[in-house]
Amino acid sequence: MAEPDAKASAAGEASAGPSKPQKPPNPVWRMMGLPNFRFKLPSRNWMIFLSITGSWTAAVMYDRRQKKRIQKKWAKVVEHIAHEPLDVHQLPRRLTIFLSAPPADGIVPARDHFHEYVKPILVAAALDWDAVEGRREGDVRAGLAERIRKLRKKRGEATAEPLEPGLEEELEGLRQRAGVSQWSGPGGDIIIGRHTWKEYVRGLHEGWLGPLDPPPSSEPTVEVPVAAIEPTPASTEAPSDSTTPATTDDASPTAIPETPKAEDAEKPKEEENKPKKKKQPPPFISTAEYHNAVLSQNCPQALGPAAVVPLPHLLGFFNFPIRMFRFLNKRQAADEIGRETAAAVLGVYRPFETAGEASVTNEEDGHSQAQWEQQRLLAHEEPDWSKTARKREEGDTRERVWLDEMVLDPRIAERMRRFALDREVEERAKSMSLSKEESWFSSLWPKEKPKGAWEGLRDD
Repeated sequence: MAEPDAKASAAGEASAGPSKPQKPPNPVWRMMGLPNFRFKLPSRNWMIFLSITGSWTAAVMYDRRQKKRIQKKWAKVVEHIAHEPLDVHQLPRRLTIFLSAPPADGIVPARDHFHEYVKPILVAAALDWDAVEGRREGDVRAGLAERIRKLRKKRGEATAEPLEPGLEEELEGLRQRAGVSQWSGPGGDIIIGRHTWKEYVRGLHEGWLGPLDPPPSSEPTVEVPVAAIEPTPASTEAPSDSTTPATTDDASPTAIPETPKAEDAEKPKEEENKPKKKKQPPPFISTAEYHNAVLSQNCPQALGPAAVVPLPHLLGFFNFPIRMFRFLNKRQAADEIGRETAAAVLGVYRPFETAGEASVTNEEDGHSQAQWEQQRLLAHEEPDWSKTARKREEGDTRERVWLDEMVLDPRIAERMRRFALDREVEERAKSMSLSKEESWFSSLWPKEKPKGAWEGLRDD
């Protein structure tokens, strides 16, 4: 049986022809002790893998490079402010950053969004800022309203609860004695996200239209009288630290008082040591009471200008294609956010616009239904919120700032201002491009170290 197989193999080799001799290895590789490298195309599976990973890596690198170029462009627009001299007898300008945790998520994404897009522009202009954070719905509203009420109390408005002097008042007194004045121009606010913007507008109305004192609670307090317990023979003999339950068995002279366990005694101490969570105060005024409220006499004719920064935030497994598209197009968000932040840094602002002069008044609550610009800002973000933030549970009568529609009072809406860039700054930003020294190819070689302030000077 072996003879036919051998004959068949010999016939196959003869039909295939003479085999091509193997190419001798390169003597260079042989002297280095390396094997013979053969340059050939990879297999089909490797080609598919390399094409997918290579295209994804190229898309990510291109987007990140363009994002850095855009951020450098807006940083160059405002970097001249960092070189302006400051008055030693005046505090520098300070912006206020309002950010809140996105719906159905924590506050970390909002912080990362600020550090990635907004902070580089502020650092380039050497501006200081103060942050107001909210971990749940309504925290920004309550914080802004409390700030405005404190300002009204400082300016002498009558209140049942006078403002107690704190650390801020002591610092202001020290600055006045030292001859240091506050910043004369407008500071400005930067609001991140549509949900934070709705709380910001609600807090402005509550602070300037609402009362200074909290409204009385709707739940009446009922005093429960404490029943007097007559001492028993067992309780008189027991030490003062022990407690006796009020039962019929304690009346017998043979009853032994029960001493508390060590574990039960430690529990109240642990509960006392735990930091109590700060409760969120309810709103001092509702949106239906705006038209009957009296505007504070200390309200300025033009409120502090604000810049509204978008916060694209989308959750869900089925939204993965949209999230992937946004991940590969961060340069668009960097351009829009950089424009708003640069406008806030430069300090040029304008009043908010309305859709038309004629306004329709609702007969039920008397509010003006004119389409203000404040209501349209970042309205496209609400469909991206989680369903828990867009649906009201049955029997829930609480105020939901994120869920309810934005209600504006004309007296407050007309005083609000928004940061906006001039046409000259827009044209200068469009025409601005990176020089050859800042190109991508120059980053491959190390740059020359800049000389210090004392280097290159002569003795004379």
